[in-house]
Amino acid sequence: MKKTLIGIILLGLLLMTACGSNDKQKTETKASNTSTTEVKGDKVEIKIAVTGNEEHQSTIAANLFKEKLESSSEDFIVNIYPNSQLGGEREAAEGVKLGTIPMTIVTSDGTLPAWVPKIQVLTIPYLFENSEQAYKALDGIITEKLDPEFEAAGFKHLAYGELGFRHFTNSKLEISNPEDLKGLSIRVQEAPIWFELMKSLNASAVPVAFNELYTALQQGMVDGQENPVASIATMKFNEVQKYLSLDGHTYGAISYVMNKDFFDKLTPEQQENIKTAAKESAIEQRKIVADNEAKYLDDLKSTGMIVTEVNKDAFKEVTKDIYEQDEVAKMVDPKFVDEVRDFIK
Repeated sequence: MKKTLIGIILLGLLLMTACGSNDKQKTETKASNTSTTEVKGDKVEIKIAVTGNEEHQSTIAANLFKEKLESSSEDFIVNIYPNSQLGGEREAAEGVKLGTIPMTIVTSDGTLPAWVPKIQVLTIPYLFENSEQAYKALDGIITEKLDPEFEAAGFKHLAYGELGFRHFTNSKLEISNPEDLKGLSIRVQEAPIWFELMKSLNASAVPVAFNELYTALQQGMVDGQENPVASIATMKFNEVQKYLSLDGHTYGAISYVMNKDFFDKLTPEQQENIKTAAKESAIEQRKIVADNEAKYLDDLKSTGMIVTEVNKDAFKEVTKDIYEQDEVAKMVDPKFVDEVRDFIK
């Protein structure tokens, strides 16, 4: 009887040990599956975090990327998370850098300068006269010079899509000249050059996350903001802003960025499929956003928003030396700004 009892106890201990090993193995497997490359069945899953709603420019870009990649390769499944489901732009970019999110499409000169400061060249006021100049610079000298810096920071930069030229809105008064901005509090992206821009216009710069901006405007935490027409329309900022001033101070781009480890673990063929889908979708997205702008502008006017053509030469004059100021020059070498200007001539 004693031998039988001892045998049962030993058997129980062995079973407990085996279960513990299986649990540990399951935990390790789960941890492995939550690393940079996730596999669903025989497909590689790419989760894309975007902060805008379903109509926003970044979501349009994500949907086009999904369509092109899944139609060109059976290796991938792409899932898109709009409306800041995976966090605001900073959280999304940090998630991609850390590998907890495979991919995001975010404002190029918004949160990304925390890792690649030179991308703030896009924040230099009136650098581009039109979209064609912006495309030429983004697809040429900016890609050539900054892609290695993105890779060193842990990102694979795939393409630049379009937000559009940025304009001021506010709830207080019609803005025609730079001095009209004096004393206004304007929401800007969290990057030092934006603070210098507001300073040059005698306005107060207030950083607010994009997904919190509507509420901030609604509650009067800030008087105004600056964004492209498409963003203003799709995010319905006209509901909480009365005046739109078409000054076009900077061109807004969006960056398709992927975790570099995720990208590097893919086969060469898979990598080429991703790069091609990103570039092709970016070109198509730019056209869609540009074509929609006139319609969005008419829609904003129809809701009662007052749209003003500004004295652009006056704005250019008061902001012309920003890129040479010490605080700005620390982040973006004035020589790089001049290189970009020379490149697009």
